[in-house]
Amino acid sequence: MPDSLVGVNTLVPNRLVKKAIIDHEIAELDGYEKIRSEVKYGQNFRIDLLLSSPEQPVCYVEIKNCTLVENRLAMFPDAVTNRGLKHLVELEHQVAAGQRAVMFFLIQRQDASSFRPADHIDPEYGRQLRHARQQGVEILVYDVRIDLKQITINAPVPVDF
Repeated sequence: MPDSLVGVNTLVPNRLVKKAIIDHEIAELDGYEKIRSEVKYGQNFRIDLLLSSPEQPVCYVEIKNCTLVENRLAMFPDAVTNRGLKHLVELEHQVAAGQRAVMFFLIQRQDASSFRPADHIDPEYGRQLRHARQQGVEILVYDVRIDLKQITINAPVPVDF
C-alpha cells in the first residue's frame, strides 16, 4: 500500500501475539504463567489463546487480523462475519462466568492511528462488539513494525468507539 507494507498471512497474528505475550511486550496480558493455543471452549469453538495463572482469572484471548485502513482509521471486519459474531457472544459468556475475555485486533500494517468497527461493512458485528465491551469483554488493538525481513508487535492503537 502507499503508506505501509501490509501483512496478509492470516497465520501471523496468532503466532505474533503469543510470542509478544511470552516476551512481556503486551502489558495488558502480562503475568500469566501458562499459554495454550487453540483450546476448545463454549459451543464448538476454539479460543486462539488461553492464559492461566494461579493468581488471576483464566483469560480467553480471541485474535483477529486487521488489514483494512482508510484515512489512518483501522477497521474490522473487511467482510460480513457471522463466525466473528459468535466469537463475541462466547467471550461474553466467559465474562459472565467470572473469567477474563479479550478481543485482540492485530493491525498488520503501520499506517493506522485509531481503530473502530467497520459498521459500513458489517453493522451487526459493530453492534455486537460494542455490546461485548459493555459486558466486560476487553478490546485490545496493537499494530506492527513491518519491513521486508520481519514483522513484530509495535504499540497499542487507540480504540475510537
